[in-house]
Amino acid sequence: MSEKIIWWGGQLPEAETMTAVGTGSMSGHLGIEFTDVRPGSVTARMPVNERTQQPYGRLHGGASVALAETIASVAAAFTVDRSKSAVVGLEINANHVRPGFAGYVYATATPENLGRTTQIWSIRITDEAGKLVCISRFTAMVIPADRGSQQSG
Repeated sequence: MSEKIIWWGGQLPEAETMTAVGTGSMSGHLGIEFTDVRPGSVTARMPVNERTQQPYGRLHGGASVALAETIASVAAAFTVDRSKSAVVGLEINANHVRPGFAGYVYATATPENLGRTTQIWSIRITDEAGKLVCISRFTAMVIPADRGSQQSG
């Protein structure tokens, strides 16, 4: 069975291009890398190390949420015409299922709804053994591109 292509223009974006979006921002500092883009989903990974662990050596829940929001918001941005629209987060929730201690965690985001003004994404974060670490849901709003840039005032 073939998956419907969700990406703007019907073309799969390159994982490297999606990773580059985070250069110089939180996702870059956390080491988040996009690794796989499919017609209906995207996967990224994040190291579990001194940047993403809490003091007890476990993956920090906030780092999991940062990974979930990063992958879903970048994915959402690549489903719209970025010359006309921007996508901004409205809400995110997360359930932390088990700890991560080392290596990488992998997040896969799939859309639940790609509406004209809102999008809803589900994100599953697993460890290297494929065990569920966190499950998250992200809601985004699609706005005119000129409202997505930083404004002074």
